[in-house]
Amino acid sequence: MLVFLALLAYVVLLVSCENRLIYHPYKYPDGLWDASIIPFKFEDVWFQAADGVKLHGWYVATENARATWLFFHGNAGNLTHRIENVMLLQNLNLNIFIFDYRGYGRSAGTPGEKGLLLDSEAAYQTLIDRYHTHPEKLFLFGRSLGGFFAADTATRHPVAGVILESTFTSAQDMAKKMMPLLPIGFAIRSKLDAINKVPILKMPKLFFHGTQDEVVPFKLGQKLYDASAEPKEFYAIEGAGHNDTLDVGGAPYFAKIDDFITRTLQATKTAPSS
Repeated sequence: MLVFLALLAYVVLLVSCENRLIYHPYKYPDGLWDASIIPFKFEDVWFQAADGVKLHGWYVATENARATWLFFHGNAGNLTHRIENVMLLQNLNLNIFIFDYRGYGRSAGTPGEKGLLLDSEAAYQTLIDRYHTHPEKLFLFGRSLGGFFAADTATRHPVAGVILESTFTSAQDMAKKMMPLLPIGFAIRSKLDAINKVPILKMPKLFFHGTQDEVVPFKLGQKLYDASAEPKEFYAIEGAGHNDTLDVGGAPYFAKIDDFITRTLQATKTAPSS
């Protein structure tokens, strides 16, 4: 009985700290914010979620860009921890909009699933309304936790394509992975159910996952891909863990993104009008 009560108390403690376990934001001034040493020019973008929370992002414009990339980053750090990623993506002739969820970087508020859904909606609308981005040239990229928010946004808005990297299926599946001996999945409030979003997405989709991912198991990435509607592609990054996909993937990784974007844009041009 004492063991049961102790386990129950432990589960209650975990659930009460749920958001702290999921979200690991770095608030300003943590990070690299000195524009003079950042290797690309960017515009500070201030915008607002529907509930009034003030959000911050960077818009990186590329001359004669062929498309725009909306970047949903993972659960830790802030947008400044993705500088190398943004720099390398610019080589693919893209405009890039990367933003911080509430509680991250310079964005106000406190992170949580409901709030981040509002933040994602606001980021999409900022591109459409302020930068006049055409949906048929807009690609959503979600990494890890960000994959859920990218997928959810794509269920509600037109986009050219969706790219999900190292993304898990649901909060419940991740709870089972993290606590295999404790059935806490039933108690957690967060859903983060990407597995129920991807079957709805009819646009082209590209999935990346490291074969040695120590945070989100490779099999969860495959499960997410299997549940997804066509058209879809899966690209395994051999030997990559959760946080080294760029380094391990190297040039072939970016070539795959380049090819996916090129083919998707070409298909859009040749599609018959309705």
